[in-house]
Amino acid sequence: MTAPLLVRNAHVLDVEAGEHRPADLLCLDGHVAQVGDRLDVPPDARVLDVRGAHVLPGLIDCHVHVIAVSGNLTAVAGLPPSYVTAGAIRNMGAMLDRGFTTVRDTGGADYGLARAQAQGLVRGPRLIYGGKSLSQTGGHGDKRPVEVNVIDNHPCCAGTGRVADGVDEVRRAAREELRRGAHHLKVHASGGVSSLGDRISSTQYSMEELRAVVEEAEAAERYVTVHAYPARAINRALEAGVRCVEHGNLLDERTLELLVEKDAFLVPTLVTYVALKGEGREHGLPRASWEKIDEVLDGGLGALERAARAGVRIAYGTDLLGGMQHRENEEFRIRAEVQQPIDIIRSATTTAARLVGMAGEIGTLAPGAHADLVVLAGDPLEDIEMLADPANVRTVVQAGHIVAHRGD
Repeated sequence: MTAPLLVRNAHVLDVEAGEHRPADLLCLDGHVAQVGDRLDVPPDARVLDVRGAHVLPGLIDCHVHVIAVSGNLTAVAGLPPSYVTAGAIRNMGAMLDRGFTTVRDTGGADYGLARAQAQGLVRGPRLIYGGKSLSQTGGHGDKRPVEVNVIDNHPCCAGTGRVADGVDEVRRAAREELRRGAHHLKVHASGGVSSLGDRISSTQYSMEELRAVVEEAEAAERYVTVHAYPARAINRALEAGVRCVEHGNLLDERTLELLVEKDAFLVPTLVTYVALKGEGREHGLPRASWEKIDEVLDGGLGALERAARAGVRIAYGTDLLGGMQHRENEEFRIRAEVQQPIDIIRSATTTAARLVGMAGEIGTLAPGAHADLVVLAGDPLEDIEMLADPANVRTVVQAGHIVAHRGD
């Protein structure tokens, strides 16, 4: 039983309305019980007087890799699982400190990490995981250097992806990840930056293979998201029935039409390209991968602006690797070049909650929702730096527990 928590004298943000209201907020048994003026203090309640500070729902990052202990994912796949787990626990704790109370892992995390967090064995955000992402041989999820021929898809091996070719093998891989509790399936539908043997502009997996994964996910009442950069790769995947697109830097007008028509989500990850270009080599990114970054760096902000104008459902994501994960909040600052603060906040709260199938449970401070919230040093609607700089995150509450606190 979680002790009651009363957050006193807050300016609570109603994300949907885009407005603050002065209020107290009562948390009981890990959920929001009441939001109102001068609420009574229950017996044995802890009182957190925020003295007029701005309070938001806990943030949601929809594209993380908690096991990415290095910028070199090929190296990560060969590390001892115990070492990678230790690094993942460190990464998760740091995400929580930055105000992210829920994250969606799009390659690498598993039921063990999710269960450990849920049971309080490790400190970190609620972990929504997709298991290992699916890749064709030589695709973006195939991290082997060209001179290496061995494939080891053993579930205990570290790494963000697994290789599966052909409709039958893809179905089996999808079913295996679903058997392990995956909340979604991720498929690599184009080349990428961190893979050494492909081109960003390539398309990956046949339409038959893509449709097979979608069929398996839908049968299990789950969904498919795809890693894809070029428009032709994105459009093929959307036509095959995927529900979400990661990155999307090189989308076109047809992509925007399909995203709206299919009611699909887009998860841009702009900060990772800035980080990879500026410091990726210091954190293990191979030179061959570093040289690919410019192909997607320049198009990302324009793609976001066009998607926002078209009415696409846009969720918050970062995709940072290794020691670059400390820049997680900077995505707010980058998006503010083309979006209003409230729209970016919605991408990290209500829209993200819809993507992960938890609308009304997270990303909101309405009664009945999980009592996840952040207390900020100022008003993020007036100054996005209140979210872009984690130093402005004063207090983090997760499921009614104060899990991070700075200041008095």
